Amino acid sequence: MTTSSELAATPGHAAPGDAPSRSRLLLFTGSAIGLLAALTIAICLAGPRIGATLALGGNTTSTVDTDIVIGTDHLRLPANVIRFAEQRTAGAAERVDLYATWPEMQGYSDETRSRFNDVTRTDGLVFLQISQSTMSRDMSGRIAPIYRHLFEGDPIPGPAGLTGHRMKATSGYGAEIFFTASSTATSAPADYGVRCLMPERPELATSADCQRDVHAGQDLVVLYRFSSQLLPQWHAIDEAVRHFVDAKRVP
Repeated sequence: MTTSSELAATPGHAAPGDAPSRSRLLLFTGSAIGLLAALTIAICLAGPRIGATLALGGNTTSTVDTDIVIGTDHLRLPANVIRFAEQRTAGAAERVDLYATWPEMQGYSDETRSRFNDVTRTDGLVFLQISQSTMSRDMSGRIAPIYRHLFEGDPIPGPAGLTGHRMKATSGYGAEIFFTASSTATSAPADYGVRCLMPERPELATSADCQRDVHAGQDLVVLYRFSSQLLPQWHAIDEAVRHFVDAKRVP
């Protein structure tokens, strides 16, 4: 006579306690397969949208206007020129960070995507930061009373009529070169000034080697940065930045 214990040890026979365990295993396996199938369908449906979001990387092609108030100045900016997603909110703000193509001064779009995403190209963008002014003078106004006292050594020739000045080691400006141009040479209301950290070789240039700040609107300061490769176009950049900001102000 065969006992129950012998049945458990015989191939093709299961012990009485094995049936519930096998049922649970089958249920778990079926649930896992169903979950994987649902996940696969979800990825297929959402894949294009996820891919598009990753490709944008925080940028937007939207040109919907965003009304931002900084101090007493009201700016109306298309969303695609606002650099950071969290700043694309209407209302009062301490500052707003922008970027635009050079020389078109246009925001992010499908046509200009490569210029925003290509880190090896440094001469295709201009970066702006607009905030409420905290100083009575912009960079041009600070040349005579402040910066000239920090120049050291003989002036050096710069591109497109600029004159370069090395800064004293104790000035806090390190290896930066301060470039100036007389207002009489540019028919501008004030002398031009820009600080640049010049690369050792042109291929080492970045998209923010040079920076300058100008007053705009009622009480705004616009700090803008551009590549040292664009220094020969300094006058055109300065005029374009001023016009860009003025055009975005709401009277």
